[in-house]
Amino acid sequence: MSDPQQVNNYDGPVFHGGVSSSQFAWNNETVTQNQQLNGPVAPGHEALAALVGELLRQLPGAGLPDREREDAEAAAQEVLAEVTTGQDPEPGRLRRALNGLRGALAPVATGIAAGTAVGAQEWAQEAIRGLSALV
Repeated sequence: MSDPQQVNNYDGPVFHGGVSSSQFAWNNETVTQNQQLNGPVAPGHEALAALVGELLRQLPGAGLPDREREDAEAAAQEVLAEVTTGQDPEPGRLRRALNGLRGALAPVATGIAAGTAVGAQEWAQEAIRGLSALV
């Protein structure tokens, strides 16, 4: 005869290992999450961290549709995560995160994003120029 199987029913996420600096939401129709990465900025990347932080602050006022705003926020958070690890940023990872942020802002900068606020196109163009100048 075989031993009875143990069955676990969980009502939320289950992690089988360490989890750090993560945010989770479940059983929600809508959710807004914010995370501040206030670690030390890698030397030489202070201006980039300041610019991306300001972009994150101004992003909700740009009037982007939720999906595009979420993409831009995620890309900006990736940039900040890379420059605040306490170590030198990995160049490839930082480049990809910056490309993602510029790509998320491009529809606004070119004027093809519907529903953006007045002045958002100029704001996005300036943001892309600033990001490009710092890398």
